[in-house]
This record gives sequence, structure tokens and C-alpha cells, in this order.
Amino acid sequence: MYFHGTTTVNGQGHLEIGGVDTVYLAQKYGTPVYVYDVTLIRERARGFKQTFEKLGVKSQVAYASKAFSSIAMLNLVNEEGLSLDVVSGGELYTALAAKFPVERIHFHGNNKSKEELLLALEHNIGCIVVDNFHELELLESLCNEQKKSISILLRVTPGIEAHTHDYILTGQEDSKFGFDLQNGQAEEAIKIAMGSDHIKLLGIHCHIGSQIFDSTGFILAARKIIDKLAEWNSKFLFFPSVLNLGGGFGIRYTEEDEPLSPDSYVKEIIIEVQNRTKSYQLPMPEIWIEPGRSLVGEAGTTLYTIGSRKDVPNVRKYLAVDGGMSDNIRPALYEAKYEAVLANRPTATIEETVSIAGKCCESGDMLIWDLPLPKTVSNDILAVFCTGAYGYSMSNNYNRIPRPPVVFVENGEDYLVIKRETYEDLIRLDLPLPSKINQS
Repeated sequence: MYFHGTTTVNGQGHLEIGGVDTVYLAQKYGTPVYVYDVTLIRERARGFKQTFEKLGVKSQVAYASKAFSSIAMLNLVNEEGLSLDVVSGGELYTALAAKFPVERIHFHGNNKSKEELLLALEHNIGCIVVDNFHELELLESLCNEQKKSISILLRVTPGIEAHTHDYILTGQEDSKFGFDLQNGQAEEAIKIAMGSDHIKLLGIHCHIGSQIFDSTGFILAARKIIDKLAEWNSKFLFFPSVLNLGGGFGIRYTEEDEPLSPDSYVKEIIIEVQNRTKSYQLPMPEIWIEPGRSLVGEAGTTLYTIGSRKDVPNVRKYLAVDGGMSDNIRPALYEAKYEAVLANRPTATIEETVSIAGKCCESGDMLIWDLPLPKTVSNDILAVFCTGAYGYSMSNNYNRIPRPPVVFVENGEDYLVIKRETYEDLIRLDLPLPSKINQS
């Protein structure tokens, strides 16, 4: 049994997170409910940030809020002194509502609308990560109209695609994101940005993948980009003040996963950038990274109540819970794997192997296949670990199921930070069919 962060078994024999009994949380807030270990989030944030500080490297650690965004979460990110990565007008609006310092907001996205860019310009956010020529032209036009200036990074595709341990050196050229590093697009974008009266080009951004368990991909990406930057420096005296190597740092979902610690990723990235720039006699840029999953993924646990049971002799035993693909779509989308225990009896003897079914009207709504558990009864509480990233943020109202609440726990206290949706919320935006007028 592997526990993340402050998760433990308390004196009552119940699972406890942040000093709070999960059975109590299930009773107080109902199920399903997402529970976040705030202490673990703080530790992860500091692990990234302090490594840069110890090594004396100027940096920004920007939380990739697509993993989980809410006003309280962004308040926490701000408390820890991180920057913020947003990818839509809605995420930007949430940041503004949370009063997040605008100078530390970075706006991503491959198809930002005119309205989204105007919102960013209106609030003078710190940086826009420009993804394509259309956006570069649109941003220049809007800045001219609004009499505004803006700092940008150019997103490039370095020709490296990372899927956990597998690194492909050519495949990433075929991507919907960014300017290609090899075919001249990135160089052309740099020339356009440098010639603008309204755009300040801070540097280069790349992102090579997700759930990456070692530093090889980041090192390869940094190496290829710096080699190209050295060429551009010779051609037209451009060298970035910022090199953003994105995120994608892996976490432990199951025993199969063996990620590095935050400081290990950071140290190896810094060493490569230092060595490569030194070899070209170029200045050391400020390094930015964008952890999302690695900050919140392991900090989240979803509590469910077990309901019905179906035993198929010599085939499978199904346990159904009161949630499913409406609150965690990742198993259905990606065949994502999770571990779980009974929150009310986490140390009970394992007696059977069951599969955890969701309540949505889909055969594919399965949360966990072949999970070892004690013999269960209806109303047992199931705790599914590592649901903090892309759980709530990808939740939905399929089958008109209301989304669960989110609770933060820390030092024995629990705080409701997102309310449970109600049936009234589900129809709040609905309009009736108009009555027919002038019927013959």
C-alpha cells in the first residue's frame, strides 16, 4: 500500500489525509468528493522553486492550471510564489477573479481568439506564448489598435516527442502546436517579432510531452534549441532572455511508475543549459518550467460510496460506485490506471479482486480493472488515489450528473473550495422551446 503526502491510517483505522478522517469527509460533503492534500502541493511547489534558488539560476516556475483550476487553487499557487500558465479565456478569467498577479500570468493556446487576446492586453498580463503566424499577425494588429505593448515567447517544436521513456527525434514536427524549429518557420517568426513596434520577444518555449519519467527528453530539447539559438545569434544577433522548457514531469499513479523528484528534473535541465550555452560563449538565459500534474496529481484523492455488486462466475466481479467517467474520464479516454483502498477499512485483509464500475450509462465507464480489495459491502467508502490532475478539470455532466465538490485539507482542517453542483445548476442555462405564435 503506497500513500502519498500526508495520507496515513489514523487511530480509528480510517484513511486520513491532511490530518482529516476521510470517512468524516465523506459524511460531511457526500460522495463523490475530490480531496486535495494542500501540504503535498506546497512541498512540490517548493521542491521545484527552491532548486533553482539553491543553484542561483534566475527562473519562473509556472503552474500549468489546465491540470486543475479554481480560485482557491490559484490563491494557493500565488501564496507559494509561483507564476501561472493559462490556456483559455476561461482560465485567464479565473486567474483575474483570484486576483493573481497579472505580471506572472503566461497565456498559451494554439487558437487564441481576438476576445481572449484583448482580455490579456486589457489586463497587461506578463507574457503571451505565441503559437503561429496567424496569432502573431493578430496580436500585432490588436496591440496597434489598443496602443499596447506585450511580451511574448515563441513556441517551437524541437523535433522531440516524449512518451514516458520513449523519445522520438523526428515525430513532433507533425504537431498542431508551435513553429517548426527545422524548416525555417521559427526563424521567420523571430524576424517578424523582432521587427514589431509593439511586441517584445523574451524568448523561446517548447513542450515535449506528458508523464515523463526521466530528464533525457528535456536535455535533448534544450540541446537542439540552444544549438539553433547559437546559429540565430550569429545570423541576426538574437539570443533569448528566457528559455521555457515546458512541463510534463511524471508522477506515480501505480507501482509501475517511477518518476524523478522535482529537484532531479530541475538540476539536470540547469546543467545542460549551462554547459550548452557556455560551449557557445552565450549568456545563460532565465529558465522557465510549467509543472501541472506534478504539483497536484498525487495530492488529489477521490472518495466514492460503493453501491451495487455484480458477480459473473468465473469471469469478473464488478463493484459500482456513485461516480465514474463524469468525474474521472481518463480511464475511458486513455486507459489510465489508478490504485485505491477502502477508506473506512484500508488495512483489512485482501480477499478478492474486483473491477470498479462507474454509474454512467456506458460499458466503457470503468475506473479500475482488477483491484485487490477486502470483501466489501454496500456503503463502504472507496478512495482512489492520484486524481488531482485532470479529474475535476475534465469532469462533465454526461447523463446529467452534477459535478462533485472539491475540498482542501491541511493541518487537521478541511475547506470546501468548490461546491457540489445541483440539479438546478444543470438546467440553469437551459431555455424552453418557444411557444408557437399565429398558429393556423
